[in-house]
Amino acid sequence: MVAKQKILIVDDDNNIAELISLYLTKECYDTRIVNDGEEALIAFEQYNPNLILLDLMLPGIDGYQVCREVRAKANVPIIMLSAKGEIFDKVLGLELGADDYILKPFDSKELVARVKAVLRRYQPIAKTEPAVVEIKCVEYPGLTVNLSNYSVIYQGHPVDMPPKELELLYFLASSPNQVFTREQLLDNIWGYEYIGDTRTVDVHVKRLREKIRGTDSWQLSTVWGIGYKFEVKE
Repeated sequence: MVAKQKILIVDDDNNIAELISLYLTKECYDTRIVNDGEEALIAFEQYNPNLILLDLMLPGIDGYQVCREVRAKANVPIIMLSAKGEIFDKVLGLELGADDYILKPFDSKELVARVKAVLRRYQPIAKTEPAVVEIKCVEYPGLTVNLSNYSVIYQGHPVDMPPKELELLYFLASSPNQVFTREQLLDNIWGYEYIGDTRTVDVHVKRLREKIRGTDSWQLSTVWGIGYKFEVKE
């Protein structure tokens, strides 16, 4: 019997939390509800969730701080929930390591779809009987990006990064010197109409640059007024 995936719901409005739990339980997820930041950090350690739905406006420790502390310990996917729709709040949430950002009020079908999409990206590659498996991997001096097992090796060392960052890096590196607009990158990496805006791409590129600095052979380049490219030098 396959164990249910566990989702930790963190929201100080228990009515909203119970409603979210109902939606997800119907989809055969196991859920746990907590109502403040301190409880969230305790439940994270004890419950070991596969995904966290995290409200930003919490009593005591707010959602941003919870995200920071969780990210310092694990790469568990986090979807932030907020009634605040300002670009600054979305960008800050993504910079802290959130995988997605959903505005309240939200549609139940969209919420479930977002949860499934994020969990799919975090699922390990299943082992199968002998079969031809396409290995999606690009290599440059000092850099190997493997989309098949979601791993990045930079200067001989593994680099941890959330799936969206890795997918963005792989997409750019797979088409060296090709310029992509932010809209094209959103369409190809996120795969649905993202509630945020093109700043989402800027945030992820910034985080990539903090982890991989480039070499004399290649770098992540900004094409001003257009977008980005993985520049390979002749």
